Amino acid sequence: MILRFSRSLAAVLWLAGPALAAPPLTTIQDVLYKADGTRFNGSLTISWNSFQAPDSSAIVTQSTTVKVQDGLLRVQLVPTTTSTPPTVYTVVYNSDGRVQFQENWNVPASAQPVHVRDVRTSAGGVAGGTSTGGAGADTSSVTESSVVGLVADLGARPMKSPGFTPGRAAVVDSSGMISTAAGDATDCIHVDGSSAPCGTQGAPAFVDGESPAGIVDGSNTVFGLSAVPDPSTSLAVYRNGMLQKIGQDYTLAGTTITFVSGATPQPGDTLLASYRLAETEDSGDMGYSAPQVLCSGAGQSTGTASLSLLGTCNIPAGLLAPGDRIEIRYDFAHQGPGAVSVEVDWGSTVLAHRDTAAGETLITGRTSAAILASGAQFSAESWGASSPFAATVGNAADNYSAGLTVNFKGSVPQSGDTVLLNGFTVLRIP
Repeated sequence: MILRFSRSLAAVLWLAGPALAAPPLTTIQDVLYKADGTRFNGSLTISWNSFQAPDSSAIVTQSTTVKVQDGLLRVQLVPTTTSTPPTVYTVVYNSDGRVQFQENWNVPASAQPVHVRDVRTSAGGVAGGTSTGGAGADTSSVTESSVVGLVADLGARPMKSPGFTPGRAAVVDSSGMISTAAGDATDCIHVDGSSAPCGTQGAPAFVDGESPAGIVDGSNTVFGLSAVPDPSTSLAVYRNGMLQKIGQDYTLAGTTITFVSGATPQPGDTLLASYRLAETEDSGDMGYSAPQVLCSGAGQSTGTASLSLLGTCNIPAGLLAPGDRIEIRYDFAHQGPGAVSVEVDWGSTVLAHRDTAAGETLITGRTSAAILASGAQFSAESWGASSPFAATVGNAADNYSAGLTVNFKGSVPQSGDTVLLNGFTVLRIP
């Protein structure tokens, strides 16, 4: 009976022995400071994954929090330098209510306290960063379905279509998938995903502050625009700064503005028009008015020895404004063996005069007048079939605000000769 009891007690003690023995511990003891020299106050959250201690004790995944007061740190941990599998502790430093940084510790077996520098294996990142990893980091995979909302989020993202090609512009097709824009490498992509050669699509242009052509004399009601407003509703006509209403103050037909009798512009009135144009070739320039032909046509001929009027262009009052430019182009033809003289007058100012040698058959010229606040500055060029090129510049003091006349003249000193104004054009360039 005594022998049986002794054997039972021995078995109990043998089984209880391993359970009562604690794993070996290493003390980490140090004083922690901040970079400004003050002592660290806060806490350290130390976490680890399951491992086997050097004495074969089973350490399960867990974490502990250690308070640090006035920089004093003291904590005891199971050594990990010889653990199975090799493991490190993840240490997160908390202070001022937030995570400051984190680092990894690899604790050796030691009967004497060790410092933090003795166990630190790698410095942590910024506040809120992820673990820097280590030999004991958890590398197990996580399924998509185990992450709340991940499968739905992945299903909502655009997918690549079978037509997706790397290195090309991406567009979203009609099924919501990411596809590749078709076309040549030099094409331009439209917002609907289609493509076309660049520059073929029209770009809207604008005419701003145009002075409609026509005499402002209190009786004239018809004025002309340099282009057709498109759409017609884009036309805005101002009389002395007051917006006129279409259908009530005027009507529009093509480029012609016709004022009603009760709204007829009076002498001294200023008319301005702004409107859009039809889409034009995309040249990169927008919002600039096209040149306006004020006069163009064939002239007359003369056989007289004194300068005779062969053609006239009347520029209406209120049309020209400072900053405008007038281009005048003309061509004369001479028949006969004698000499010939031609002239272009800007009001009372002679813009160009040319006397040729005998036998000259053709004379042509180009004159440009820059409209100033008062008067104009002009330049003139002329040449002939046998006459050399000649050029001149000058100023014209003529008042253009009340209207102005451009006259083309010619003469032939020798009896029987004739001079003909073949054609002339007067352009206004805003």
